[in-house]
Amino acid sequence: MLELLPPLNDHNLPWMDTLHPIVVHFVIAMGLITFVFDLVGVIFKKPALYEVSFWNLLFATVAIFVAIIFGQVEAGLADPYGAAREILNLHSTIGWSLAAILSLLSGWRYVIRSQDPELLPLGFLGAGAVLSVLIVVQVMLGNQLIWV
Repeated sequence: MLELLPPLNDHNLPWMDTLHPIVVHFVIAMGLITFVFDLVGVIFKKPALYEVSFWNLLFATVAIFVAIIFGQVEAGLADPYGAAREILNLHSTIGWSLAAILSLLSGWRYVIRSQDPELLPLGFLGAGAVLSVLIVVQVMLGNQLIWV
């Protein structure tokens, strides 16, 4: 049965290169641009930007689960050592937390959008700011994993 599995390459992966960093860049971009569009929409009173923000948030929520799947598989095949193991554990924990937060924000945003698509509560804007900070922290941890 094991002979049916593809051989591992020099990255210890059954595919050509790591896929997690490729997919996760969509989450980073969409998650951050969601907050930017919301902020600009509130400041300049442009409710059309809320629609763009909603769809970015929705796709970021789907993409983070794809990124987590590839990240978990690739981390499982990796052989982390020393400080990298601790950073990887923290990175994984925050990644799953971000998936939960994005899911909750998507649900909240859907309810807001259903009630009044031209209104965005400041509480949601605050939650978007917290999400943005967590994304930046996660990016920093991912960069540390590459270089440690």
